[in-house]
Amino acid sequence: MVQEEIMKLRICSLLGLLLFLLLLAGCARQGKEQSEYSIFYLNKEETKLLPVPYEPGAEKSERLISELLRELARQPESVDYKSPLGERVQVLSWSLLEGQLQLTFGSEYTQMDPVSEVLCRAAVVRTLSQVEGVEFISFSIGDAPLVDKNGTPIGMMTAESFIENPGEQINSIQTATITLYFADKSGDKLVQEVQECHYNSNISMEKLVIEKLIKGPLGAEGISAIPSGTKLINVSVLDGVCFVNFDEGFMAQNYEIEEGVVIYSIVNSLVELTNVNKVQISVNGDTSKTYREKFSLSTVYERDLDYLEAPKDQKEAKGAASQATELMEQGLKETEQEQKNTKKRAE
Repeated sequence: MVQEEIMKLRICSLLGLLLFLLLLAGCARQGKEQSEYSIFYLNKEETKLLPVPYEPGAEKSERLISELLRELARQPESVDYKSPLGERVQVLSWSLLEGQLQLTFGSEYTQMDPVSEVLCRAAVVRTLSQVEGVEFISFSIGDAPLVDKNGTPIGMMTAESFIENPGEQINSIQTATITLYFADKSGDKLVQEVQECHYNSNISMEKLVIEKLIKGPLGAEGISAIPSGTKLINVSVLDGVCFVNFDEGFMAQNYEIEEGVVIYSIVNSLVELTNVNKVQISVNGDTSKTYREKFSLSTVYERDLDYLEAPKDQKEAKGAASQATELMEQGLKETEQEQKNTKKRAE
């Protein structure tokens, strides 16, 4: 009897240990699965995004993209969440090529108000950026690329393109005064321009600066130094260093503008921001290239105002001083000549 009781206790202990290990493994697996993917929905007030853990059924990237798009369009069961797409916005087609996911929407997309559009775009980009192999995401409406209210193409986006702001501040309109440096008409100097900008708060100041540099100056004294057709992939700041990632359009050779003017148009403008001390530029994430002949992209650049054109009042003062010097020299020559003539007459 005693041996039977001991055997029963051993069996119960082993079963208990096995059950504990199974529960522990299940909890670990569940925690891993829940934290791997999230669907970004709108809150019920439609003022910000809320990530909801999601366990996908698909494994391959192509099927996973389709599955996540279906979930984004489906209305969640909880009343605390709203679909960022819903029935009003349809994805007509998509393609994934070399890390770039191109999404084509129907014309209904343009009928969204500005706040809803930004939230919708952020939800889609943040959700699909989780898929392995998706590095950049771009939107188009039919055959045309998505543009902002000024007609500028939005371009390629990443999850870092959108800043998370607390509460309703995510889409508030803010005003900022920024100092920008553009090329002068000759292309060998920088001209400074101060702009007052109204912008959506979910756009970082660094991105705002680059977008303004690409767009060009408001005044007539300068031109954009950044090569035409260049698109910003992403921009971020870490420990005072601003990392700017352009597409291959940045390497286009526009010899009408000196290469130093191009580089320091970007660097000097960004360093005007309080959180930026240095700048590094890359092309498609690659810093091993050299811009034209002497500006290595592996270099972290600091402010350099040697290319800055002198202000107009300084030019005028310099011109006046030069003119005064010339008059003085001419007067001295005339005086010397008069003295010589007087001496000759006396002889």
